[in-house]
Amino acid sequence: MSLKGTRPSDSLDSLPFDVIGVGFGPSNLALAAALNEKTRPGPRVHFYERHSKFSWHGGMLLAGATMQVHFLKDLATLRNPVSRFSFLSYLHHRERLADFINHKALFPSRVEFHDYLEWAAGLLDDYVSYGCEVTRIEPGTEPHESGYLRVRFNQAGTDVGASRVRHTRSVVLAPGLQPRLPEGVCESERVWHSSGLLGRIEGLATDKRWRFTIVGAGQSAAEVAAYLHSRYPQSQVRAVLSPYGYTPADDSPFVNRIFDPSAVGEFYQAPGTVRRMLSERHSNTNYSVVDQELIEALYSTWYQEKVVDERRLLIDNASRVLDVTEGCGSLSLTIESLTTGDKRAVESDFLVYATGYRPTPPEDLLAPDLLRLCKREKTGQLSVGRDYRLCMKEGVPYGIYLQGATDYTHGLSSTLLSNTAVRAGEIADSLTCR
Repeated sequence: MSLKGTRPSDSLDSLPFDVIGVGFGPSNLALAAALNEKTRPGPRVHFYERHSKFSWHGGMLLAGATMQVHFLKDLATLRNPVSRFSFLSYLHHRERLADFINHKALFPSRVEFHDYLEWAAGLLDDYVSYGCEVTRIEPGTEPHESGYLRVRFNQAGTDVGASRVRHTRSVVLAPGLQPRLPEGVCESERVWHSSGLLGRIEGLATDKRWRFTIVGAGQSAAEVAAYLHSRYPQSQVRAVLSPYGYTPADDSPFVNRIFDPSAVGEFYQAPGTVRRMLSERHSNTNYSVVDQELIEALYSTWYQEKVVDERRLLIDNASRVLDVTEGCGSLSLTIESLTTGDKRAVESDFLVYATGYRPTPPEDLLAPDLLRLCKREKTGQLSVGRDYRLCMKEGVPYGIYLQGATDYTHGLSSTLLSNTAVRAGEIADSLTCR
């Protein structure tokens, strides 16, 4: 291994790191793998993850749900086809390689891919502290902190406010995504975000006549509708969509080149007008779109229920939930038609918002004194170098790298799983050259 002894201990608390990674989802997991495979001695690195164990969209590991990316777009293959951290290495280790080949699947189930990620995380367990939430990153101001950043974090089980501090020359921010809810909406026992679906329905009897309402028109919304309809065969599932119907994802071969590693560099050097055009033109490859096969399955279910007049799957298209009143044991919803303006009252037991996610802004973690050292685009957004490093003012000695929230500089595909392996490799190269 090329990563140097990184497991923190009381005796080593005073020693600084070369690199601290914030978050240990797929992005920083891929970075750990890339650094691990460096042939020369690598930096002294450690990762802090707020969850108690590795997890990636655990609340949406729905039975039957598949990945939307090719299995070769894993943590390592596009960077190093013979990596021991590849999906094929995982299959070999699990003694399923021949079975997977016979399956003729290009897109593994989400459950299997999550197991792959857990397996890879286990190989790098020495380099991560779980249950540690980074709360603030500050520039060192004391003489002994010259050239270092302070990373403040809270450890699970300790008193709130009793933060600890570690020092590092560079940080790599990969804090993940935050569930997005409409303005004014708060989760409750009956109002959920789709990200926590499995935890919410645990213990919910499958033989009762529940009434579910799902808001959203993307892949997650369609998956939730299909899953609840199947899991609760006596229940009613109502989908509320702002467009007229689910929009199919454009995964045609030429358009899919937007996810090629080379497309990131091309986007980065393009003029602002071209960047905006590409982002708008190809947003239907990933955002608010649904796999064609799932759309057809839902339509078939909806149509057959209409034929036999046993309606359990209801589609309110070109509509929105205007108001929600939580009463004793149920919800009263007001649904408005966007085309006619008509409003009607609907009763529901549970309301699921499958309304997507937003990246965690770097500003949430960087102290004001540190942000003042960062350069800005004309738009006011943080300026990011091609190697994903924040552009700093002259003479600033430390590095801050972003894994996420770079779609405005590197393109819509730069933050996605499709480019994780290559992005991690580029950041690893930049870190080891510093």
